Formats: sequence, structure tokens, C-alpha cells
Amino acid sequence: MHINLPHEVQYIINTLEEHGFEAYAVGGCVRDAVLGKEPKDWDICTGALPGQTAECFGDQRIFETGLKHGTISLLLGGEIYEITTFRIDGIYKDNRRPESVQFVSDLHNDLARRDFTINAMAYHPAKGIIDPFGGIDDINNQLIRCVGDAEKRFDEDALRIMRALRFASELGFAIESHTAEAILGKKNLLHNIASERIREELNRLLIGDNALNVLTEYVQIIVTIIPEISALIGFEQNNPYHNLDVWGHTVKSVINAPADKIIRLTMLLHDIGKPLCYTFENEKGHFHGHQEVGTEMARKIMRRLKYDNHTVHAVTTLITYHDAEIPPRAKTIRRWLNRIGEERLRQLLLVKRADAYAHSEQFLKPRLDTLDTMTGILDEIIAQNQCFSLKDLAIDGRDLIAVGIAEGADIGRVLGVLLDMVIDGKIENEREVLLREAVSAFPLNSD
Repeated sequence: MHINLPHEVQYIINTLEEHGFEAYAVGGCVRDAVLGKEPKDWDICTGALPGQTAECFGDQRIFETGLKHGTISLLLGGEIYEITTFRIDGIYKDNRRPESVQFVSDLHNDLARRDFTINAMAYHPAKGIIDPFGGIDDINNQLIRCVGDAEKRFDEDALRIMRALRFASELGFAIESHTAEAILGKKNLLHNIASERIREELNRLLIGDNALNVLTEYVQIIVTIIPEISALIGFEQNNPYHNLDVWGHTVKSVINAPADKIIRLTMLLHDIGKPLCYTFENEKGHFHGHQEVGTEMARKIMRRLKYDNHTVHAVTTLITYHDAEIPPRAKTIRRWLNRIGEERLRQLLLVKRADAYAHSEQFLKPRLDTLDTMTGILDEIIAQNQCFSLKDLAIDGRDLIAVGIAEGADIGRVLGVLLDMVIDGKIENEREVLLREAVSAFPLNSD
């Protein structure tokens, strides 16, 4: 198979070979090229030691980013290319990184230390693909398989457990049986991995096209990193609106959401509080207050996984309001725009849509019709630049002071009342109208 290497990668390989060293494109870039995808990053491995590699590119800009592990970074054409010496890893003591590495001259040994067969391939423009562990066969068979002993691979680096699930979700591949068995057997090693690393793999898993199968088949791994989810599994809702248990509903809502981190993370956690709020009344199950309980649980989970403040705020806001009744009327939509803003309201409508698809089918069409109406009203409000926030008002505090409204706290109160009247459609958002209403309804400064 021929792979079109970027000019810079070809230059790196040629330059190293001109100095007497083997060099290959390696890892994920080769995998992506075999899959027919455009590689995002191109990594190169070589028989040259880091110092020798630096000498080969002495007139180029070089960053000594990972000398301990044999890596230097080369800036070419505005892009960074990592060049790493063939190596084998020493003892792993923390289930994440080797204590040391040993540089070797053999490509095969370097490929043997890698995680999965689909990532253990190299490419040379003259020699073609070097694939000692059957990566191409596994791509053709759509399998994620560890290189060598799966248990050993996960003992070395437990993050590979999450990487296996992420690749299965992103690529739509199944996980080979021995690898799957080792994943489940070694799942507790994930407790040794930094939360930030877990979080990034979870994000990519959630937005993958095959997230449904991964979340269903490997829920034990999800529970390992988010123990609160265990209570959702098998928790029957006993409600005509729901034909699935809470976890089944959760998974279905995730995969019916757009492949967006914020939306899918919201769907993963939106009903996390249900088991704590369950009551059985009038022969039906109810979950009064699960939104508020779930919001606080989700906040703690995301803080534990070291999510940034923006993500935490966005997801918890959406969970708080995911079950809110929003009548499809213009003034109601304007009020919600005032409360949470356009971006968050559009996200909330997507959350509600994904949630609706995970309810019993007989209730789906009316919910979708309502959401379509709401989206249309929202689009119209935005297209017409209708007023829904103080910044949209045709007057500000200085205008009120100019007509004699007492300066101070009353200014904010008056503006707020005027905004409410505009949002409700009682008055027009026009300067003269607003000032006339202010003067007639509020006391003027006697000074």
C-alpha cells in the first residue's frame, strides 16, 4: 500500500537516511492513512539517538521536549514533528510510564512495545508498510487487539484501557476477546491514572459513532471511573413515559445527541440523581427534584475528573433545566434567552430532543413537534434582533438619569422592569416609548 507522505515527513526520513540512519513514519498516522483518513499528526521513529537526530537537523529549529524518552521535536513549515529513537521500555511501577527506556537499533522491538496492533505499524516510502503484528488484518476485521500479552500491556499503562474503549467508539471496531477480558480484569488499575487523562479519553469515547456499544458492553469500566453510575443500571422507572431502565435511557439519550462534548456529557449525567429521588405514587414511579440533586452530583463528578469551569457550568446548567417546561411562545423563549443566553438555550433544546428520543416512542412525536416550534421561534427572535437582555434595550442608565430618574439602585430596578415589559410584549423597545414609560411609572429626582 502506498501512503502519500507530506513533503516535510519525506524530508525528515530522507535527511536521516542520508546520515546513515533508518527512519519511518509510525503509529497513529499510519493507522489513519490505512483507514483512508487524513492523519492529524505525523510521528517519525529512527535508529538515530536524540543527539544524532539533532545534528542531522542542526540548521532547523529543534525543541528537546522528551529527551528522556528519546524524542525531539522539529519545527518545519509551521508544524511540529516528533522524532523518536527506537526504544524498548523499562519497568513500569505506576501503571502509566516506564521508569526508564533503552534505545535500540531494531524497529521491530520498538513496535513490540506499543499498545494495539493498529498502532504498531510503520511506513517507509520505499519499503512500504511494516506490520509485524497484524495491524492491517485487524483494521480489515475491525478489531482492537493488544500487541502481545494484553494483561501485560494494561499493567504497563492502565490508560490503555480507556484508549481501547475510545478507539472502539471512534472507529466503530469491536474489542478482541482476550483484550476485552484483560480490560475487565484490570479495570481497577484505572484508579492509578490521573483524572485529567481519564477525562480526555472519556470525552472522545462519548462523541464516537460507536458510543452506544461501548457504553453498553463496557459499563463496568464507566462505573470504575464514575461509580455513581452503578445505581442507574437496572433501576426501573415504572413510568409509562419510560420503557427503559435509567441506564438504558441514559445511553440511548447519549447516542441520540449531537457528537458534541458538552451535550453528550450532559446526557451521560442528566439523570444521575434519579435513584436518590425515586418515589412510587399513584401506581407510577416519580423522580421529584432529580434535576437539582443530579446537578450537584454531576458537579462533584466533573470536579473529580478535573473538568474546566466552563464545561462544569455548561453541563450543570443544562442538567438543572433539562426537564423544565418551556411553553412554545415568543415571550417565554425571550425569557429563557434572558436567563441562560442563546448558546445555552440552543444546547438545552438539543438536550431535550436527545432526551425525548430516549422516552417511550408513543410520546415522541408531540415532543419533537414542540421542540421544532420552539427552535423556529428562537430563530425568528435572533433573526429579528428582538430584545431579551439589558444590553438590547434602546436606553441605558444614563438616559434615565437624563430624564430625572433618581441615580442609584433605582436605575437598575427601572431598567429591569422596562426589560420585563419589552420581553412580555407590553411595550416596544423604542427609546421614546421606554423613556415615556419610565417617566410615567417611576418617581423623578426632586432635585
